[in-house]
Parts: sequence; structure tokens; C-alpha cells
Amino acid sequence: MKPIVAIVGRPNVGKSTFFNRITRKKDALVDNFPGVTRDRHYGDAEWNDKAFSVVDTGGFETNDEDEFAEKIRSQVRQAIDDADAVVMILDGKGGISAFDGEMIDLLRKVSIPVFYVVNKIDGVEKEPALYDFYSLGLDILYPVSSEHGYGISDLFDDLVPALPDSGSQLSEEMISLAVVGRPNAGKSSLINRILGEERHVVSELPGTTRDSIDSVCEVGGKQYRLIDTAGIRRKGRVSKKLEKFSIIKALRSLDRCDVALIVIDASEGITEQDIRVAGYAHDRGCGTIFLLNKWDFVEKDDKTVKTYYEKLRMEAKFLNFAPAMTISALTGQRVSRIFQLVETVYRQYNTRIGTGALNRIIEKAIRKNEPSLHKGKRLKFYYAAQISTKPPTFIIFVNYPGAVHFSYQRYLINQIREQAGLDQTPIRLFFRVRTGRIEFGKRKHGKKRSMKKRKK
Repeated sequence: MKPIVAIVGRPNVGKSTFFNRITRKKDALVDNFPGVTRDRHYGDAEWNDKAFSVVDTGGFETNDEDEFAEKIRSQVRQAIDDADAVVMILDGKGGISAFDGEMIDLLRKVSIPVFYVVNKIDGVEKEPALYDFYSLGLDILYPVSSEHGYGISDLFDDLVPALPDSGSQLSEEMISLAVVGRPNAGKSSLINRILGEERHVVSELPGTTRDSIDSVCEVGGKQYRLIDTAGIRRKGRVSKKLEKFSIIKALRSLDRCDVALIVIDASEGITEQDIRVAGYAHDRGCGTIFLLNKWDFVEKDDKTVKTYYEKLRMEAKFLNFAPAMTISALTGQRVSRIFQLVETVYRQYNTRIGTGALNRIIEKAIRKNEPSLHKGKRLKFYYAAQISTKPPTFIIFVNYPGAVHFSYQRYLINQIREQAGLDQTPIRLFFRVRTGRIEFGKRKHGKKRSMKKRKK
């Protein structure tokens, strides 16, 4: 499980720019207008060969006139509790605000490492701007420029060693299932039904579950670890500020699981937020199963199931391999069948294909449909190998890796699915440059040398 670093601070201090800098992407929206960040956002980063996740958050203020102020403060505390380290961004140009002091008082009480960063410091000549911030009682301040990269290396040379190790994987004999979804979709009810007892608090009030909870159950002589999670909020007036932090729980649960059970409230239909939740599972490479819960509340006809499945496939095209089923956690309808699907998905998720068999699949696929030319030159595929499982991950050596179109990559993945029987698991496929190997479909033949008798 990757360590998580939460980025906090008031609006417009440069959190999103900082996020983009350390993830080496430009995924977070950046603007000078306060409060631009609306959706929860996370990314993967690496420093000195150590990988970790970063959560970018919206700006938070503590205006008591705001009816959501207390809820906001509560969510900030929860985010800090869930992270392995916190980076608080201060505004080197705007100076100190009342929120900075209150936030620092909160951070002083936590047990995880906290790093205070004064942003918008473009060079040594701007560092005198730090002096005012020492009045907040901070011993160490890191001057940085998120936009230009100044001071970033010094910060992360100190931060990364303070992060915990990724940790060993959970017992291979126990399949871990993360139960995720929107609030009030029936996640805790489903776990209670599986366990046969009211172990988890269930309420009609969204957000009853606050922490990820592990339970162990045995089905058919096999043990499973069930991870219940807090609901991932849908968009709304509150969630524009608060939903940033629910991703921390989701990431932790999905990083720890083998298969994600995406619970959808079928009585409300398939929503955009359901697809967002599924996207997090896809990004983390989990096996995935869609569970259309509360099916007993759905008005049905002969085409209802087909209609739901078609909408799900249309909205979540990136998970068109993931199986789906209708259930009712309340009545127990088809709940026992979930584990049959889990076994199938997990078996494929943990599959390893022999090198010879894999190369025959790729060679056959290339003969069937050759890739397009790259700048007038033919792409050459030399050799394929599987480098890991959970999910099955493959690498193919080619002469121009960057020239392999995503549609051809998808074609090769589909061929692996079809030929290897991996139709219900995510598959990862990478291309690397390598020369000097025998190309698929080619064989080197040595010249026959005539043997002459030696003269005596």
C-alpha cells in the first residue's frame, strides 16, 4: 500500500500547482481565482525510487458564518488522520491569514510528519518573506516555488524518508475485497448480510461509516477479508469542498484489495458518481465487480436488467470487462453468488501466462492485423513477457515504443483476453525499446557450409 501525502491550505496558495509539480503532470486545474479546485484529485509520485500517492484538495476557510464551517473543519481533521504525511502550503506573497494559525494549531496535535511550505518563493532573494511566518511558532519552513521548481528537491529529500514503507502484501491465502460506492448505496448492509450479523452500523443517513473497517468471513471453506469504506460523496454544495478527502479512504481501501465490489444504488439509477468510483478502482488496477444493489426496489419488466447493463457498459467503457450482477443486501437476493464471481475474477487477476504461449498469442495477433507504419517505417515487435500478476502485466519490446497507437495497444490486450481466457480482469500492457532480437514471424537461418575433405 502506497503512503499518502495530503496537501492542505487555504484557497489560492498554489496547492494545485504544487500537485502538478510533484506528480510531473498537469492534471489539476490551476487558476488565480480562489477555489478553482472542485473535484477531489489524486496522483502518483516518486522521489528517489520511492512511490507514494498525493491528494490535492480544495482550499478551506473557517468563516463561522458559513453553515458548513464545522463540517469542513471535521473533514480536514479526518483527512489528516488518514494521511501518512501532510504538506501545508502557505502563501509567500499573500502573507499570513487567520486560517493559517488555526490550521497550524490543528496540525500540532497530529502524530504524523507535517511539512510547512511557503510557496511563491522564486529564489534566494525572495526568502526574507519567510520571516513573518516564523511568528506562527514554526521551527522549519521550506521556501519553494511550485511554478518554477525552486526548493522542491530540498523539501522532498526530507519528506520522503519520513514516509512509511509500502508494506508487504496481505496474506495470499485470503482474498481481500473492498466494498466501495456512494453514500447510502448499501455497503454496510451488504457486509452485514454476508457476515450474518449487524456488525456494522447501518443508517439511512448518508455518511454513517467514517472509517474503513476490516472483517474476515469464510465462504465455501475459503477466507475473505471485507473492507467496508466511507461513502464517496457525490457533487453538491457541500461536496465541492468536502469530497476531496473521501478519496483518501478509497485509495487506502483499493490499494489493499484484490477485488473491488462497486456497490450501486439501482433504485436511483447509475450516476456519474458511480462511474467516478469505478474509475478509482480502474486506476489502481483492481479486479472489479459491479453490484446493482436494492434491486428489490426497482420497478422491473422484461428489459430492465438489459437496460441497466447496457447503460453501465456505455458509461463505464473503461471497465467493459468487469462483470455485473443485481442483488439486494436487504433480502439477501443473489448475495451468495457474489463469491462465485469473486473466485473467477481473482483467478484471472492472479493468472500468469507462460512466455512461449504469450509470444504465440502476440505473433498470431500481429499476423492477423499488422500495425500502421511509423514515419514510413514498419513497427517491429521482438519479444513479449509477463512481468507481474494482480493484475496481469505484460511488456513487449519494439523498435519504436512511442509509435504504438493506443488503439493497437487495446487490440493486443483484447487478443490476450480472448486467447488466454482473461475476459474479467484488468490487463496492463507496456512497450519498451529493444533492438537485436528476432522479430515476430522471422527466423534466422544459418548458411549451409560445404565440408571439404582435407587433403592428406
